[in-house]
Amino acid sequence: MPKLKTHKGTAKRIKLTSTGKLIRRRAFGAHLLAGKSKSRKRNINTPAQVTGAMAKNVRRALGI
Repeated sequence: MPKLKTHKGTAKRIKLTSTGKLIRRRAFGAHLLAGKSKSRKRNINTPAQVTGAMAKNVRRALGI
């Protein structure tokens, strides 16, 4: 099978940790923040892990 190219859009959004986990940003934190509670905004600001079937797709897109 030929090599797969890295999907650059995915590569810019997802980071790979040293243990092999995939880390992503959370959604809904770019604008309209005045109507969101402090706790909700704090939670949005923390990174999240990509899991399950989505992780498999992301790994394929990154060529891992």
